[in-house]
Amino acid sequence: MNKFIAGVAALAVVAGVAACSDKAGNEIVVGIAGPMTGENAVFGGQIRAGVEQAIEDINAAGGVNGKKLVAKIGDDACDPKQAVNVANQIAGAKAKVVIGHYCSGSSIPASAVYAEEGVVQLSPASTNPTYTDKRPGKTTYRICGRDDQQGGIAGKFLLEKQAGKKVAIVNDRSSYGKGLADETQKTFEAGGGKPVLIESITAGEKDYSALVSKIKQSGAEVVYYGGYYQQAGLIVRQLREQGVSATLMGGDALQSSEFLGITGKGGEGTLFTFPPDQRKLASAADVVAKLKAKKIEPEGFTLYSYAALQVWADAAKAAKSEDAKAVAAEIDKQTFKTVAGDFKFDAKGDPTVAGFVFFEFKDGGYVQM
Repeated sequence: MNKFIAGVAALAVVAGVAACSDKAGNEIVVGIAGPMTGENAVFGGQIRAGVEQAIEDINAAGGVNGKKLVAKIGDDACDPKQAVNVANQIAGAKAKVVIGHYCSGSSIPASAVYAEEGVVQLSPASTNPTYTDKRPGKTTYRICGRDDQQGGIAGKFLLEKQAGKKVAIVNDRSSYGKGLADETQKTFEAGGGKPVLIESITAGEKDYSALVSKIKQSGAEVVYYGGYYQQAGLIVRQLREQGVSATLMGGDALQSSEFLGITGKGGEGTLFTFPPDQRKLASAADVVAKLKAKKIEPEGFTLYSYAALQVWADAAKAAKSEDAKAVAAEIDKQTFKTVAGDFKFDAKGDPTVAGFVFFEFKDGGYVQM
């Protein structure tokens, strides 16, 4: 077992399968990793819902190479140390693939475990460039786009659509949040923009009055926030309570219908970047209907997670093997048709067709602009 396992207590949760049973080789263990508890549990739930539906559908169609897929769920709570332990538990269960993690700060350290243990990793949500720029092996992939893409689009939007407005840039110090804010700032400044305020906060706090005071004093009309929706919601609410009408902008981690539950009406008008709404794709219609029948709204990363397992399953079938290197060789050379569109991967393990558009919180929900 990987060296990271030493001295760490088991945290992974097994879903519907004894970890090492494998029923004499008739089953393939699929890891599902992400924050199943904690502040970001909504996103862990999206990953789980997408992968479990994919498992159900793939099994109904005959499985992979004559074998049925079974799930092993690991809860990392978006904590890097827990993520390494989850990775060791999933590898110890002889998983052939893991769909996860959500937070970049979890995916990056966990990827070293999966690469060493021969588990193909496809993250549906981790956008920090380091995840693939410094991938530990050729079996590490992501389905989503990167923060240098997302930040580039956000920085350009600030320059062109918010031209002349005073801009503040704030991050939560996380791998994801700081990385995204830095990429946005880089593009903004390269185009001649000059932030009136650059600040960092500590995620998990409840009182952001000091930040609000600085934003108010700076005269910022737009606040770009790199971080997750919970803190973004609190910042917006406290800005409005202090009479500050500045527009908040952020990245894909703001995509949650729970955001307005924190902000109330004051959160409407907030903007965030996310891939185009996959629920509207013809390729997703059947899966969307199945999930909605289960009272699951397939928003956010749900369909990306389904697509990630589709990619692995199709590659394993083409390779006639579940061996990580054999599957990766197929992933590297094929274009995959999935519920979330067609995917082709570059030499780093990034999808070549990823893109981001802007969404706005409006009328109690969010709409693509």
